[in-house]
Amino acid sequence: MRYDYLIVGAGLYGAVFAHEAKEHGKTCLVIDKRDHIAGNIYTKEEEGIEVHRYGAHIFHTSDEEVWAYVNRFASFNHYVNSPVAVYKDETYNLPFNMNTFSRMWGIRTPAEAKKIIADQIADLNITEPKNLEEQALSLVGRDVYEKLIKGYTEKQWGRKCTELPAFIIRRLPLRFIYDNNYFSDPHQGIPKEGYTALVSRLLEGTEVMLNTAYRDFIAAHPDAAEKTVYTGMIDEYYDFCFGHLAYRSVRFEDEHLETDNYQGNAVVNYTEAEVPFTRIIEHKHFVFGTQPTTIISREYPSEWKEGAEPYYPVNDEKNSALYEKYRALAEKDDKVIFGGRLGTYKYYDMDKVIAAALQDVKKEF
Repeated sequence: MRYDYLIVGAGLYGAVFAHEAKEHGKTCLVIDKRDHIAGNIYTKEEEGIEVHRYGAHIFHTSDEEVWAYVNRFASFNHYVNSPVAVYKDETYNLPFNMNTFSRMWGIRTPAEAKKIIADQIADLNITEPKNLEEQALSLVGRDVYEKLIKGYTEKQWGRKCTELPAFIIRRLPLRFIYDNNYFSDPHQGIPKEGYTALVSRLLEGTEVMLNTAYRDFIAAHPDAAEKTVYTGMIDEYYDFCFGHLAYRSVRFEDEHLETDNYQGNAVVNYTEAEVPFTRIIEHKHFVFGTQPTTIISREYPSEWKEGAEPYYPVNDEKNSALYEKYRALAEKDDKVIFGGRLGTYKYYDMDKVIAAALQDVKKEF
């Protein structure tokens, strides 16, 4: 059978595109190299707990159209993302807010917190930040940077903050209110049945082939579809003709524990450089689980290498310039649409992925 669209990747972008294409009377084949659908938002039930197999994903949006759209396919709970940061033997609330400042300096009022931060910034006398460290210091002062930003960022990027460009941190939100809600979007939550169920409903009625690599498939079926929707690495699609783009990867270390509550929060960041992982996820807390046991996952960021999973792009100047070469090549190719984080070499939140897919559908149909 010849399809209208070959969709490479059964993640959120590919699933939304497939659903909308089917609604427009088009035939689609979705392939994925993994043995499951849903890409990096894949959740799997273990011991009655929906485990986020590729790290925590909290849905949040200010886009009313997107919120209405996802609610057609899933029922969301009222989970609010309120992560905690651990530095040595100290515990802080995130994002940086009055609970954070009160714990750090023993103060109570916004005026006291603002003065301390302003005084620290003034003492540093940084006029033109030359790197990420100077940029962060000029925004939040020394205490917040040293305890809550420096170590975590260096683990996340695998580079010293002094070696990272300043533009990576354009701003660091400081909230002078006692509010631990990480996001300011009016809509936030987790699908009660997990993300895999959401994606499964999007893909209803569409043919899906798992354990299927694009290169192998297209070599055997070069005329399978009129057009390709590609959500893999754009540089890989073009056989790395301009060179390899850089990506960061993450290794997950899971542990099943005979306790009903390990850390008291779904997300706990470890900001000290000496701690090798960036955070611990306790999955049951995303859906207010009451199981007698618990499952945690430690996250270890690493540089992407062949054979590993690429998780997010390294959008520094060098790689952004390289991506532009691939994007220019893609613009001349009317037989392929690139989508998702890897296809567009851009960090997307889930709502932005859905919005982008819906926008591309409107262009297409």
